[in-house]
Amino acid sequence: MTDRATFGVSSAAEFPGSDYDLVAIFDALHDMPDPLAAAKHIRASLADDDTLLLVEPNAADDVDGNLNPVGRVFYCASTVICVAHSKTESPKAALGAQAGEARLTALLNEAGFTRVRVATRTPFNMVIEARP
Repeated sequence: MTDRATFGVSSAAEFPGSDYDLVAIFDALHDMPDPLAAAKHIRASLADDDTLLLVEPNAADDVDGNLNPVGRVFYCASTVICVAHSKTESPKAALGAQAGEARLTALLNEAGFTRVRVATRTPFNMVIEARP
């Protein structure tokens, strides 16, 4: 079974390989300094009609929608963790933990994903399926 999976360390915008059936990102795209470059590279690395599985904080698209106990925790964490990390390299996107479905969909569309949908939600996360 060791021939079925390999592990390595690489930038999300430069990892090796192609024709992947599935690429998954768990609670990390919003932390990246260049989430658009990462999403573009993932799109290019997928096989013809395969999938990016993206798990991100379940945020509303506006501030008022995030003024609830979970949203307040996410804003606090975002300030000291997510935004801080995204500012470590250029272009310093700073999506933060409250990117929201509309902003994430727009980013994925710009990266070349034409079919983007929220597959499910919990109080804490949304699971997004993105396909070419």
